[in-house]
Amino acid sequence: MDQQTHETAPTQFIEADGIRFPYRRFGRSGGTPLIFLQYLNNNMDGWDPEVTNGFAADREVILFNNAGVASSGGETPETVSGMTHDAAAFIGALSLKEIDVIGYSLGGMIAQQLALENPKLVRRVILLGTGPRGGEGMTFTELSASEAEKDPEAFLLAALFAPSDTGQAAGKAHIQRIKVRKLDRDPPVSLKSGEAQVRALREWGPVPSSDRYATLKNIKQPVLVVHGNHDIVVLPVNALILEEHLPNAQLIMYPDSGHAPQYRHAELFLKHAKLFLN
Repeated sequence: MDQQTHETAPTQFIEADGIRFPYRRFGRSGGTPLIFLQYLNNNMDGWDPEVTNGFAADREVILFNNAGVASSGGETPETVSGMTHDAAAFIGALSLKEIDVIGYSLGGMIAQQLALENPKLVRRVILLGTGPRGGEGMTFTELSASEAEKDPEAFLLAALFAPSDTGQAAGKAHIQRIKVRKLDRDPPVSLKSGEAQVRALREWGPVPSSDRYATLKNIKQPVLVVHGNHDIVVLPVNALILEEHLPNAQLIMYPDSGHAPQYRHAELFLKHAKLFLN
């Protein structure tokens, strides 16, 4: 496993709850593995190898597609709770007893629910560009899975990176890096799966309660919240809410960053994240 990388790790499959999950494992074996939870409309090839290989230098990395996503079997649930159930089934099938989790956007919502429901399994959590259930401005009424399909690269540049020259240059470099893997690439996410993911985002957003962040106090694990100061998808105020209400959280807000601060400042992010995980 030590010799595999993001670019070369073979796609394997495992079945859980009647669903055939694809996954890739690479990096240094031993220690606590790091599970990656994806953002909207993303498959295993959507992760940036600068980040995944950066983590894999020190620990085992596991990428996978949740139910119904890209090469995965089953149907994509229309709730974060349902997605969390499927992610837990996949982790259980691998017989993992303790994990660290990195959740990006929609994946960050799943990561929160996973940590809440599995306190003995989840050791530490990194939340990227995400927000709490019922967060500020998290209605996602204008979000459309079909819009991302029309011009994926333009969508990534507009949604994930700041409009500055430096932000857009970082976005173009990211797009080139995610093309580096040539063989055994993942199929794209279907429109059906993408639409189900959008409905899950909308269900996570509005919560009719005066104490809408109450469940966050029950996530006891150490949490690193990472956000971009120009995020137009999940407003930066949501990172502050997470840091305020999670009992053991720290926050990093990166400058000149949109919805993908971990790619805009990849080298610095890896230093911060490894310091937190270790």
